[in-house]
Amino acid sequence: MKIKIENGKEYIFDVVRKKYVIKNPEEWVRQNIINYLNNVKKYPLALMSIEKKNEINNIKKRCDIICNDVNGNPILLIECKASKIQLNSTAFEQTMTYQKKINAKYVLITNGIKHYCFKIEKGKNVFLKKIPSYMEIVN
Repeated sequence: MKIKIENGKEYIFDVVRKKYVIKNPEEWVRQNIINYLNNVKKYPLALMSIEKKNEINNIKKRCDIICNDVNGNPILLIECKASKIQLNSTAFEQTMTYQKKINAKYVLITNGIKHYCFKIEKGKNVFLKKIPSYMEIVN
């Protein structure tokens, strides 16, 4: 990953947005999961959106990462937290609020150390042992 220091602040290059952004703990997790999804799980960078604005219950919110299929349908919603943040019920509730609007096939919540990935089937969260690849979701 490309990192630079400018005016005493550390920046990390976001390969999706194609620009340097301030490297805070959550951004570090976000950039690592983008790298993993793209290089290991083969999610195309061109089909990812970062911090996409959505209006949820008349409140403007930003989803960390949304991966889409080639038709623009959301297939994976990702919520990133800093590594020191516990993935507790508050994190799940926040993510599920986004999911009600986004309606992705799969959801991933990560703090860079722990990852919870699940599929929603018949209104229930079915937790997975691994993060599915792009081809596993679209096929």
